[in-house]
Amino acid sequence: MTPNTVIVDSATSPAGLDFADSFNVAVPFIDRHVAEGRGDKPAIVTDDGMTSYAALLDGVNRTGNALAGLGLKQGDRVILAVKDAPEFLFAFWGAIKAGFVPVPVNTLLRAKDYAFIVEDSGAACVVWSPEFAGEMEPALAGLAPGPAHRLPTAASKDDDGVTLASLMAEASGELEVAPATAEADAFWLYTSGSTGTPKGAVHAHRDMVVTSQHYGVETLGITPDDVHFSAAKLFFAYGLGNAMTFPLWTGGTAVLFAGRPTPDIMFDHIERFRPTIYYAVPTLFAAQLQALEAAAPDLSSLRMCVSAGEPLPGNIFERWKAKTGLEILDGIGTTEILHIFISNRPGAAKPGTSGQLVPGYEARIVDDDGGDVADREIGNLLIRGGSVTSRYWNQPERTAAAFEDDWIRTGDSYFRDAEGFYTCCGRSDDMLKVGGIWVSPVEIEARLVAHDAVLEAAVVGRADADELIKPEAHVILKDGHGPSDALAEELKAFCQDGLARYKYPRWVNFVGDLPKTATGKIQRFKLRG
Repeated sequence: MTPNTVIVDSATSPAGLDFADSFNVAVPFIDRHVAEGRGDKPAIVTDDGMTSYAALLDGVNRTGNALAGLGLKQGDRVILAVKDAPEFLFAFWGAIKAGFVPVPVNTLLRAKDYAFIVEDSGAACVVWSPEFAGEMEPALAGLAPGPAHRLPTAASKDDDGVTLASLMAEASGELEVAPATAEADAFWLYTSGSTGTPKGAVHAHRDMVVTSQHYGVETLGITPDDVHFSAAKLFFAYGLGNAMTFPLWTGGTAVLFAGRPTPDIMFDHIERFRPTIYYAVPTLFAAQLQALEAAAPDLSSLRMCVSAGEPLPGNIFERWKAKTGLEILDGIGTTEILHIFISNRPGAAKPGTSGQLVPGYEARIVDDDGGDVADREIGNLLIRGGSVTSRYWNQPERTAAAFEDDWIRTGDSYFRDAEGFYTCCGRSDDMLKVGGIWVSPVEIEARLVAHDAVLEAAVVGRADADELIKPEAHVILKDGHGPSDALAEELKAFCQDGLARYKYPRWVNFVGDLPKTATGKIQRFKLRG
């Protein structure tokens, strides 16, 4: 096998992928496209124009040379607080091709969060879009000595100093591929830190191949003709696959949008750029359904919609399909596993479930003692597969707690039915025990969202007067519906009618918003107490 190649063949390895002994993942995702005749094809489209595959390769090579020209050493980390735009791909792939380790970070963070990640990672270089200077520059100013190299991607109005763009302009458009192996460290992603300090999940060169082939190609059936549009941003593991690795793996096209995703903007971009696959999160699909009550956007280009981040209520699946004719394929993925490993399939989706195992992955559902549970029994979900992080950076205790041999604990409670469909019951620490029986907050939330007045809901446990735990609901109402005691009682009765009676919420609180991570996951721990 020639260097930097990967063979996709289920006979070659248990996961169906066989990597060359010398393998840098930038080659199959970036370099090969021009050689295969796609140089003029759009790789990226944005409000500002089109970037061809040839221009992408040139930008990657120039960025890799620019970073190398700073004196970075092999394996040095490069923090990327970069908006969804071509320069994100230039910096990410340029770093990997040159032998450095890109670390994309959430662009919604505050200075103290950036300071923690920069210091924790030991980064040698930090790159940021000028839009994020207000948080990044104070973060760096407070570090001593901090990273040696600090580069905005472009000059701001008040600064005409050295930038990544100015270094790229002077760099060569040819870049030699740094040696690597499929198992070597390629990039990091920091977890959202929804229940603690962020953790750096270290990913290997092979990981993006595994997710792109097994989920993108074999599960979704993506092709070179697909145009991908993701509401989730590139710094998320979910968005990184949707809008970067999936289109680049197949030679497709990515639509990038740097702003805040709102229903109107998402509909506008679907009409303008005509994507074939649209990726979002349940809360956005719910908001778009509400917008569709008064709007009729042209969604005819779409052949598929995908959801992740939180379980998709079956009611939203049914309403979206009735309104648009499209299924929403729900799935579960994590930062540690890089992308979706359980998913519904086109034409074979089961509403209210996360779907079935993606090829290349194995799952176990175990009790608190580590024993496998029977079908339809709730337990803790463990996963094994080729894209799992090797470790948390510099956190051996948290790494040891997450892994059991080569299985990783997802932290999610699930059950599996006889057909092999997996249903999420919430985070393991979100489960409620009511009257001695385990209750899933997700099940109650899905019932509440099925009510015509409810847009979103979150359920947590609360002690009653006898110090017994009962469900408490926090509800966002749709436009045109106001909070009232009568509506609260109506929602309780609605849950009693559709669920086992002990599962209904004893309290209903009407709220304007719900605490969430940047990926859209509800932070139920902030609602407790």
